Amino acid sequence: MDRLWAPWRVKYLTEVIDKTKGCVFCDIAKSKEDQKNFVFVRRTHCYAVLNLYPYNNGHSMVLPYRHVNDLSKLTSEESQELFELLTYVKELLDETLSPNGYNIGINLGRVAGAGFPGHIHVHIVPRWKGDANFMPVVAGVKVISQSMKMLYGKLVKAHQKRIKKKTK
Repeated sequence: MDRLWAPWRVKYLTEVIDKTKGCVFCDIAKSKEDQKNFVFVRRTHCYAVLNLYPYNNGHSMVLPYRHVNDLSKLTSEESQELFELLTYVKELLDETLSPNGYNIGINLGRVAGAGFPGHIHVHIVPRWKGDANFMPVVAGVKVISQSMKMLYGKLVKAHQKRIKKKTK
């Protein structure tokens, strides 16, 4: 069996999760500091945020404001908006990054890989042909080709452009 190693994730798994008091996603949802937290879209029931420990450039998460740990606990309005926002975020990423594909997934429970199993969230990871390379294995680092601040700015700009277009 082949193994896929992701050594850059060890900091996240051992330090960030253990030190977090409460729910990081609830804290971000309540915060008014969207730029600091990299929240680039807010809707009535859900929001979209860049992942601070990305697998790839543009790795984002879409999640409800409400603290629930399973899909079955979402209201129909939350479920609908979650999927609509996921689609919208994919469109923003298409527009700003032009990836060749995506990994989209939900990890339910810690054993399934959820770093924060109490608050459901959907990962959307842009992918490009050849984006996996030797750096994580040889050097223990993941190369992300764009700063989060730069990407955040582009996503916010694309989102605002769409809002303006919609209101005309």
